[in-house]
Amino acid sequence: MTTLHPDEFEASRDAVTGLPGREAARARLSEWLQHGEQVHALLIGLRRFDAVNLAYGSASGDAALGEVAARLKHFAGDELDGAWLAARSGGGQFLLLSAQPCSRERWQMIAAQLLDALARPIAAPGGTLRLSPRAALLRGLPHDDAESVLDRLGQALSSAMNQSARRLSWADGESTRAGRSAAQLEADLLHALDGNEIEVVYQPQFACTGDHLTGAEALARWNHPELGRIGAGALFAVAERADHVAQLSRHVARLALKGAKRWPMDLRLSLNVTPSDLASGDFAAEFAALAKKCGFPAWRLTLEVTEQVLLSDVNHAAQALGTLAGQGMRIALDDFGAGFCNFRYLKLLPLHYLKLDRSMIDGIAGDPRDLAVLRAIVAMAGALDLKVIAEGVENEAQRALAAAEGCTYYQGYLRAQPMSAADFLDLARG
Repeated sequence: MTTLHPDEFEASRDAVTGLPGREAARARLSEWLQHGEQVHALLIGLRRFDAVNLAYGSASGDAALGEVAARLKHFAGDELDGAWLAARSGGGQFLLLSAQPCSRERWQMIAAQLLDALARPIAAPGGTLRLSPRAALLRGLPHDDAESVLDRLGQALSSAMNQSARRLSWADGESTRAGRSAAQLEADLLHALDGNEIEVVYQPQFACTGDHLTGAEALARWNHPELGRIGAGALFAVAERADHVAQLSRHVARLALKGAKRWPMDLRLSLNVTPSDLASGDFAAEFAALAKKCGFPAWRLTLEVTEQVLLSDVNHAAQALGTLAGQGMRIALDDFGAGFCNFRYLKLLPLHYLKLDRSMIDGIAGDPRDLAVLRAIVAMAGALDLKVIAEGVENEAQRALAAAEGCTYYQGYLRAQPMSAADFLDLARG
């Protein structure tokens, strides 16, 4: 079996994106296959990426690759509950490997959602870039080896890259099968809201110093009867197309608040706020009423907002969040470092926490520049009297450095994956 020592794995990281390289991906893939894991793989290519370097310069090209890597890792972290690995395969190609059970239809939907995320405009030194990603998909077969998987993915991606109308191509030689249509998924979502298919899982959060449990972030999952478990990103994308984001958001908040009501009183609940939430003029009053009705104290709630939530009307968002902060709720700026990092938000919003995107944590144990960036962010947060939450902590070295640099809390697979309400309650009482 091909394996890489942890030091070799770190040394294989690509200098531009910070992702592991192709050989590290090959070794991890081989390891999973030989252990009998059900492997799913995506090979992503950026169509005509050479033109980006020619038109905008290599600095813009490198910035675009870095942003693709960050979006890839962020998407995988939100959508995949099991083990996964994102890697750069060379040039404008990226790999996403997953070792968790998944239906063919769901893997295709994950691929489509990921390509949508990668196709969003990217701000780079030379201007705003728009990429055209393509992907090859594969479900590992019994007795597959890493070479066979990567070879079949490469052939399928070559086919997809040469056909402007097709974004996805299965590596088994078939064109993309017709899964459930967008209209069917939208109808399924309405049934899910009325039924019992939407579940809330909890990502535990811990103190960097002392390592004790401090609370959890609530995450939505859709247990689709045919496609299997669907993560929050794809779920809310379906809801957005169906114009049901506000209804879904309230449903998830209600489930999360009820699930957290039995927690010990020192634990906090973090909830994500969507653009549709803040677009509503009555959001602050309605959310406060919901929390009161569920019997969950306002002072134990943290509302997490991203830059995407704030882009439409930051002043309105500041007013609504200020109303809720005045009632004792805490406000966190989520995914800090993943987008454009508009520092104006730090001036306008009633913030209590900066929640660092996992891309800000990933390389701190092996790259002095990454550690220097973390140090600078924590120092800025301290000057603004904000506490820092580190997201995506996967090993003890990252946790120790985050604690040493002044981060207050962390979450990530080092200590726990997202878990059911019952499992989190057991953890909290244990």
